[in-house]
Amino acid sequence: MATSTTKALAGEEPPGTPRSTGGEGTARRRSALLHRLDVKGAPFAFIAPFFIVFLAFSFYPLVYTSWISLHDVELATLDVMEWVAFDNYVELWGDSRFWNALQNTITIGVISTVPQLLMALGLAHLLNYRMRASLFFRVASLVPYATSVAAAALVFTMIFERDFGMINWALGAVGIDPVNWEADKWPAQVAISTIVIWRWTGYNALLYLAAMQAIPAERYEAASLDGASRWKQFTHVTVPGIRSTIVFTIVLSTIGATQLFGEPLIFGQGPNGITGGADNQYQTLGLLLYEEGWKNYQMGRSATVAWAMFLLLVLAFVAQRLIKRLRSRTS
Repeated sequence: MATSTTKALAGEEPPGTPRSTGGEGTARRRSALLHRLDVKGAPFAFIAPFFIVFLAFSFYPLVYTSWISLHDVELATLDVMEWVAFDNYVELWGDSRFWNALQNTITIGVISTVPQLLMALGLAHLLNYRMRASLFFRVASLVPYATSVAAAALVFTMIFERDFGMINWALGAVGIDPVNWEADKWPAQVAISTIVIWRWTGYNALLYLAAMQAIPAERYEAASLDGASRWKQFTHVTVPGIRSTIVFTIVLSTIGATQLFGEPLIFGQGPNGITGGADNQYQTLGLLLYEEGWKNYQMGRSATVAWAMFLLLVLAFVAQRLIKRLRSRTS
């Protein structure tokens, strides 16, 4: 016993003690390294596919489009580029078609977005109450969103047709003269906005409904005990409770309005669809981009329009943030 104690004090292992070989130590270190990589590297591995897809399909096209916008490039010879610096942007600034398309994009965006979000808010408020077949109505509200833009635009084009359309038939039944929905500027923009409203109201309504159902029921109970009517509950409890969702839908609708393309293209029923009508009365920025690139074969100008659309969205976002900051300072 004393001998074993003496060996232990001297640094020698007592008899029967298992010795760790070099291979076991390497295995332990490798296992510890893999454990650290699993703990620290797993989150990056999970999010890596998103960044790979983003870099391949969003960031790279954005950078390449900005490079093309600084050159004179034709569609037939994309490998031949002539450096023109910011000449395309200067020409776009002085192009009356750009300002017309920008004005049309803003007006169609306002005409379609404001009624759409208001109707979606009211529809979500109705669906939020207990009612029979509520699941059916919720699914039915998504049917327009699931419908392709081509099918929806074609149907509405026939509805707004000048001679045999349902809208003009209804107007004639009450003594109103037929409206040339495609040839006139404001009727055409109203008709295109109707297509957008029909497709996206149900989608936004379900977003609002999901946000409404997250509001605690105690708030409504407290408001009811205070004698608040349903309208006051809606304006003082529901709307403030889903404010972030409302801002989110406004941002989405603004982006969608800026990129509006399919509805006016199909509404034009042929060559006039590319130019937004015979007088460009409903040409949007998306149509102008398509016209420059795939009708005039000027890819440099087309890329310039694309970057102008992007910069407009950035400026709108910056202006919104500045206004919000100024309001917070004054309040």
